[in-house]
Amino acid sequence: MPQNSVPSARCNHAARLLVLLLWLASAARADQHYSQEVFFENSLSADSYPYSHGSASAPSSLKLVDQKLPVETSEFISGPNALELTWNSAPNGGWDAELSVYQFRNRTIAWDGDSLYLWLWSPHAISPAELPQLAFSDLDNGHTAPVPLGSFTAALPARHWTRVRVPLSGLQSTSQNPFAPRRLGTILFLQGAADAHPHTLYLDDLRVEADQPAVQTRRMPSAPPTALQAHAFERHIDLSWTGANDPLIAQYVVYRSLNGGPYQPVGVQRFGVHRYSDFLGDPHATASYQVSARTSSLAESPRTPAVTAKTHPMTDDELLTMVEEASFRFYWDAAESNSGMALESQPGPDHLIATGASGFGILASVVAVDRHFISREQAVERMLRIARFLEHADHFHGVWPHFIDGTTGHAVALFGIFDDGADLVETSFLMQGLLTARQYFNADTAPERELRTRITALWQQVDWDWFRATPRRDALFWHWSPDYAFHIANRLEGWNEVMITYLLAIASPTHAVPPSLYWTGYTRDGIGYGIHHTYFGIPLEQGYVPGSPGPLFFTQYSFLGYDPRGFRDTYTNYFGNNRNESLVSQAYSVANPGKFKGYSAQSWGLTAVDGPDDRYHEYKPFVEDDGTLAPTGAISAYAYTPAASLAALKHWYRDLGAQLWDIYGFRDSFNEEKNWYSGITMGLNQAPQTVMIENGRTGLIWRMFMANPEIRPMQQAIGLQPDPSPLTPAKEQ
Repeated sequence: MPQNSVPSARCNHAARLLVLLLWLASAARADQHYSQEVFFENSLSADSYPYSHGSASAPSSLKLVDQKLPVETSEFISGPNALELTWNSAPNGGWDAELSVYQFRNRTIAWDGDSLYLWLWSPHAISPAELPQLAFSDLDNGHTAPVPLGSFTAALPARHWTRVRVPLSGLQSTSQNPFAPRRLGTILFLQGAADAHPHTLYLDDLRVEADQPAVQTRRMPSAPPTALQAHAFERHIDLSWTGANDPLIAQYVVYRSLNGGPYQPVGVQRFGVHRYSDFLGDPHATASYQVSARTSSLAESPRTPAVTAKTHPMTDDELLTMVEEASFRFYWDAAESNSGMALESQPGPDHLIATGASGFGILASVVAVDRHFISREQAVERMLRIARFLEHADHFHGVWPHFIDGTTGHAVALFGIFDDGADLVETSFLMQGLLTARQYFNADTAPERELRTRITALWQQVDWDWFRATPRRDALFWHWSPDYAFHIANRLEGWNEVMITYLLAIASPTHAVPPSLYWTGYTRDGIGYGIHHTYFGIPLEQGYVPGSPGPLFFTQYSFLGYDPRGFRDTYTNYFGNNRNESLVSQAYSVANPGKFKGYSAQSWGLTAVDGPDDRYHEYKPFVEDDGTLAPTGAISAYAYTPAASLAALKHWYRDLGAQLWDIYGFRDSFNEEKNWYSGITMGLNQAPQTVMIENGRTGLIWRMFMANPEIRPMQQAIGLQPDPSPLTPAKEQ
């Protein structure tokens, strides 16, 4: 929650309401202010920008790195880098450089403005005639004729940043579909005058905005940031501050003085986010910081008073705590403002709640209280807000949708027209978190009694039995819609993430399904089960995934709360099997059959994430692999493979932290082969790191969830057998 959301105690009721409305308006725009304006701000990848492409035909030339535009780090507007355009335009030659918009998850390209604004810098003065041409294409195959960039600017002075405005309306279309400026997807820089001279331009902070009157562009933000704090870790320093509710703010600018040197800008943070991670890479550095707020035209507020922090070597336990806290912060700092629940992703729509991710976030919040990241009182207040919201949000036979609009409480059919109702699996993830909170918050205080009562009511309303959709009623089905009933017809079965759904459905005190459904539904009466697999000499016994042990989230989502230790069904002991599947994933990266850059015993973990093509992939060994790893895969295996997971943590933090570490811990995914690092944080992927590290260290969440009185009788009803000796583990490399 933004720190400036709490008004003074002296405010009267009307003033309190006004403050709240202003905060909600600001919070609701935190993403859109970025997503609907920013075309390029900076590159997460070193050396080259992954969302670019260039080519040249002799005798012309264009400087490229792996066919992409180089990244410049010495001169920039939006730190820590800009893009370099270095060319030589010769007669009978040609070159082009394409810059595409980053279409991260759920980003809607519908630009608010009518003009492209870009900042330009050149080491030498450059006349308008020497500048390249521009052309544009939209996301629907509309494109324009080229226009001279020089027609929009006077001569560019040497070593000086100049902002240039290019109106997007009125450009000549050269495609069957007229060019749509609001759907701008690619900016093309093309050979202009063939003067046979080398030229260099740096490009930065490209935005699509409405044309602003000159007086507006000069206005500074209404107030500077306040309450700047700095917390040092081994290789990075975490900054946090309170920001003003002023949507004119485009960025916060972070200034750093390293080891007593002069202050220099080192990075920016988008409006609505009040945290910054400065990765120094040095465990013995002293850094002082100041932060300002500025507009897109660089009208800048005064800076905050300076704060200082010193990095220092950290023990293994301290590193684990560091990752736990940073991963948890996504669910605290970036929670949806009305409900307190987890957003699907950030950047991403500020209203789009993810139900399952919210359950994971509740689990992470329990860890946060136990580790003193937040107070017990803060957590209870947040849990009560979530419970009260869920009581009135859309639910169908007691089951919530996958996605909910946090401002209205209504279902969001994100996955298509039929996805407008109940999602039983996401609800089971949510309930796993709520039941854990019910056991943990056990104090005899009015707020905690209320929380337990509300959670119990939510638990008892879930009509699990309704989701036995077919006449045979021998399995659960994933979705139900008030308009389309069970039309999606997704039967829950097999080795995947749905085991917890069956366990809770059987454990329900009010709407339970027969224990036999565990066998007829989840294990499919043994079809594909009981088949032993061996990969790299490591035995597996779980359900069959053709050609692969499966993605690692199969071993995690159902087992964040449910403790797989000490019991087995007919086919396997799930703790041993999950551990061995994690070790297979590590061994696969060591073998590296795809010869991808970066794979090793210290860099492993294939699971479901968005890849470099900005599409969701269920990455798994042998079957689907393009070089993309997800830190949540290996880090969330800590409860099974502590040595292997800790080795990955240390490597990714110490060796790749400049690109891979951010304000909410490790980035969602990365691909060293393609020099790509995800720019989003996903709600499903941060909390498992917090929770499974804690389960491996203390067993806290396993202990709390298993303490629910409905769980042990459920295990007995299914017929699970005690099994203290799971599969013999392979060696952690």
